[in-house]
Amino acid sequence: MSRISQLEPIRVTVGVDTHRDVRVAVALDQLGRRLDQIELATTRAGYERLLAWAERLGVVEAFGVEGTGCYGAALARHLRAREMLVVEVMRPNRQTRRRKGKSDPTDAEAAARAVLSAEAAGSPKAGDDLVEMIRLLRVARGTAIKARTQAINALRSLLVTAPPELPEQLRALSTSRLVGKAAQLRPGALGSPLAASKLALSHLARRCQRLEVEIRSLDGQLARLTTTASPQLIEAFGVGADTAGALLVAAGDNPDRLRSEAAFSMLCGSSPIKACSGKTNRHRLNRGGNRQANAALHRIVLVRLRYHQATKDYVERRTSEGKSKREIIRCLKRYLAREVYAALTQNNEGKLARAA
Repeated sequence: MSRISQLEPIRVTVGVDTHRDVRVAVALDQLGRRLDQIELATTRAGYERLLAWAERLGVVEAFGVEGTGCYGAALARHLRAREMLVVEVMRPNRQTRRRKGKSDPTDAEAAARAVLSAEAAGSPKAGDDLVEMIRLLRVARGTAIKARTQAINALRSLLVTAPPELPEQLRALSTSRLVGKAAQLRPGALGSPLAASKLALSHLARRCQRLEVEIRSLDGQLARLTTTASPQLIEAFGVGADTAGALLVAAGDNPDRLRSEAAFSMLCGSSPIKACSGKTNRHRLNRGGNRQANAALHRIVLVRLRYHQATKDYVERRTSEGKSKREIIRCLKRYLAREVYAALTQNNEGKLARAA
């Protein structure tokens, strides 16, 4: 028996704990025995060294990588490009951490054991196509919107304490007209609080204008990319470039990693959670999942509640059955997640067919 086991090739499972400047990897064999560990730099040369190290130990079956959406994203893409099986691993359970302690090799070994026991089986986002481009532009757009909001708030707060001449002219204006008027202020020589107020207001207003141009430019690019990435999704009632972008980013460039429409609904936080005990049989609200995708579903439902006749008829029927408005919206979000998943997978199948 021992001779047969010695003749079997060593099948290696590697767990990787990721940080900004370093990666720590631990290798286990098919029986869960620890083979070796290594520390690597976060460079392409470091990733190649990781592959060479793992292949020297035996036949590499899988890599379990923590943080594939953050510090481990580049490593996951590199391994997938080398046709390695990459499994997304969540951080270790807190009870396990308290019991066994916390260190990088311990976390890497826990990642490998999670893959070996099939506790972790999720595929990471590919991050190599249109959806990754959409994600990057959405980050830039989101920060521009935040900066514009901060500038507008600062503009209005300065009017509260400004010399009385300025509030009398500007306080009653709408935001767009306020920005336009404030941008035209001429402070002149900086010799009084009034001149300083004019200078500060004009700088803030011009910043708002620059950010508005930036946001409009990004909106145009995002509209083009989302239409190209999933035309079926954009054609759905109530779906725009912003909501489509949030849903596409949640699914990733490889929506086939999602096992079913129920899994996509769980990812979006729109699936009910069982809360049953004894004779009690009920479901509760799902507060997990991708909250940006959940908010996108919510906005689409609100549009359909107002303008979509089929949705209005559904609401009327469910109201007559005794459902509250909140419960009806939750049901609609669940149905909408099914519709979105169908659009995403249909587009992905078309993409695979064109590639073949």
